Amino acid sequence: MKRWMLLLSLTMLVMLPAGSMAAQVEGTIQGFTCVTQGKVCPVDMEDPVIAAERLFVVLTHTGDYYFIPNLDRAILARHIRQLVRVTGTINEKYRSMEASSLEINEEGKWRQVWSKEMEEKWRKELGVGKPYQ
Repeated sequence: MKRWMLLLSLTMLVMLPAGSMAAQVEGTIQGFTCVTQGKVCPVDMEDPVIAAERLFVVLTHTGDYYFIPNLDRAILARHIRQLVRVTGTINEKYRSMEASSLEINEEGKWRQVWSKEMEEKWRKELGVGKPYQ
């Protein structure tokens, strides 16, 4: 019986997607072009940066960055240069993260501004389907 349980446990581990893991990432929202050029998005220039950038990432204090493809560009742009915490599943191969929630830090306290559940609730209320259908 123990052998059977061990085999079942190992089989379940093998079935997990390779390179994916649940995690929280803290950092700031930055324009991808700024990050790849080694710059931080300029203070007091949010609108020109947002207009020029097509992609935004979460840049950690260690210099790592993650794309958040399931979060709309407008949501990320709204929080440019703010300290954020994203919870979700990381895919290291693609430096990306499927977010389940987004929190911003306001005066040392975390406040949730987006979650999959919040989005689904409002889509239902508004009678709008899921994106990219």
